[in-house]
Amino acid sequence: MSQKTYIPSGEMPPSSQIGATFEALAATIAARREAGEESYTYRLLTGSLDGVLKKVMEEAGETALAAKDVESWACSSLAASIAASGAVDETDELAVDLPPEYDAAIDHLRYEAADVVYHLLVVLERYGIGLDEFAAELNNRMTDAERPEGGVRLHEDHVKRGK
Repeated sequence: MSQKTYIPSGEMPPSSQIGATFEALAATIAARREAGEESYTYRLLTGSLDGVLKKVMEEAGETALAAKDVESWACSSLAASIAASGAVDETDELAVDLPPEYDAAIDHLRYEAADVVYHLLVVLERYGIGLDEFAAELNNRMTDAERPEGGVRLHEDHVKRGK
C-alpha cells in the first residue's frame, strides 16, 4: 500500500481495492442518471455526446502532460543521483525525501489519470457497458496464464478487433 493511502481503523480491505472502488464509482455514476441538471455527471450522461467525448480527450491529454512532467523529474540529475545512491530502505521504499516538486508532479499525474478513468466510466455507462463487460474485454486481451482465475470473458461473437 502506498504511503499516501490508508484504510480507516476497524475496516477490512476488500479483496481488491481497485475493484471495489470501480464498482462504487460505476454505481454512483449510474445513480446520477436520476440526479437532474444540477449534477455534472447527469449532464455528461444526458448532454451532447461531443461534450463527454471532449472531456475524455481533454483529460487524456492532461494525463499525458502530467506524465511528461514526472518523466522530466525522473530524468533530472537530482533523480539520477538519488537512484545512484541506492537510498532504499528494508521495505523497498526510497529512504530519502524527494523534493516537493517531484511529489507534486506524481500527485498531479494520479489526479489526471483518475479524471480519465471517471470520464471513461461515464461514457461506458452512457452506452450501457457495465464493469463486468469492460473487465471481460480486458481479460480477453490476456493469455490464459495472465488472466485472473475466474475472470469473466466475452463470448466469441462479441469479440471485435478494430472493426
